[in-house]
Amino acid sequence: MENLKFILTCLAIFAGLMLVATLLQKTLCRNIKPLSSTHYVTYTAMFAAMAGVLMLLEIPLPFAPPFYKIDLSELPVMICTFYLGPVAGVTAELLKVLVKLLLKGTTTAFVGDFANFAVGCSFVLPASIVYHSRPGKKSALVGLAVGTLCMTVFGSAFNAIYLLPKFAALFGMPMEAIIGMGTKVNARITSVSTLVLFAVVPFNLLKGVIVSGLTFLLYKRISPLLHKGDEHRMARKKA
Repeated sequence: MENLKFILTCLAIFAGLMLVATLLQKTLCRNIKPLSSTHYVTYTAMFAAMAGVLMLLEIPLPFAPPFYKIDLSELPVMICTFYLGPVAGVTAELLKVLVKLLLKGTTTAFVGDFANFAVGCSFVLPASIVYHSRPGKKSALVGLAVGTLCMTVFGSAFNAIYLLPKFAALFGMPMEAIIGMGTKVNARITSVSTLVLFAVVPFNLLKGVIVSGLTFLLYKRISPLLHKGDEHRMARKKA
């Protein structure tokens, strides 16, 4: 029953995020160029596959318990959502997790994988909305900053309220043991709130800053190539 509730919660959150992304894309992101469904699906899948592989490259952090490991899987997803829009970003977030599960499986009773999806969406979705409302370098920087802030706030609250208790329940580990893992790396971690404050908050901030910086540097170089290809395809279609 506990597993069933978790699955239904995952499906409900995914459906809700897709609905929000679709509505916001239609109302606020009118600068997105229409592309063929084949092109859209191909590029979304390509970026998601790259992100899924990057999920396998996890880096432990000295200030957090060992089950918090940073990866750069949001980088291809962010480039994807800047290129194709918010809906593609949410879709790529889901697909990258499925790719990772196919390649490696789960070590966190799927809680960590769900967390990566949900918290990742809280990063790429706001960034994409801000960027596509008025595309440009300034809006990209603002969007990435807003996305980092949203991910830090949402990720921290989501960990405290839902993810950590759910991990304890599904993984069969007492909450005291989870907190104890945090205490070993930081003596100030003595409760769920201090675990979130001293581990989750800096974790999300660090990830947001790194991915934002890399996205800004790479997208400036990749974007002209992607849109140049769009122009060629549109010209062939009109011809």
